[in-house]
Amino acid sequence: MENYDSSSAAAGIFSGIFGLLYLVFLVVVIVGLWKVFEKAGKPGWASLIPIYNLVVLLEIVGKPVWWIVLFLIPCVNIVFLVWVWNLLSKSFGQSEGFTVGIVLLPFVFIPMLGFGNYTYLGPAGLGGVTNFNPKDFRDPFNNNNPPTPPTQV
Repeated sequence: MENYDSSSAAAGIFSGIFGLLYLVFLVVVIVGLWKVFEKAGKPGWASLIPIYNLVVLLEIVGKPVWWIVLFLIPCVNIVFLVWVWNLLSKSFGQSEGFTVGIVLLPFVFIPMLGFGNYTYLGPAGLGGVTNFNPKDFRDPFNNNNPPTPPTQV
């Protein structure tokens, strides 16, 4: 004779619903990232391939590919992932508040970025700035160094 436990059945139903909800959120993020990649002029299917999507994301935000190594280091990967999300929001002309939204609610903010009226401005929002050199900008600790504007394409 089998012993039937109603709490294990409830746990099974709960985990099934939670798993289904997780899959829905995952699909929404992937579709939103697909549209973000397309807006940035990259192939949308690249959002489906695990390591390659990071390579493409780093190209979109204007960072070197070797940053993938930083994503493999525990705790460091969290910092750099938040930094990349910040650079992605800057690439579409958004502020740090949008970055907080991407970090906390990616299933809302990434589709907003992909399907919204946001336009890709270039890596980290430089918008076609060429010959970018950080030394061209004013040093806040040196008042003798006047700023020089970057050249536009």
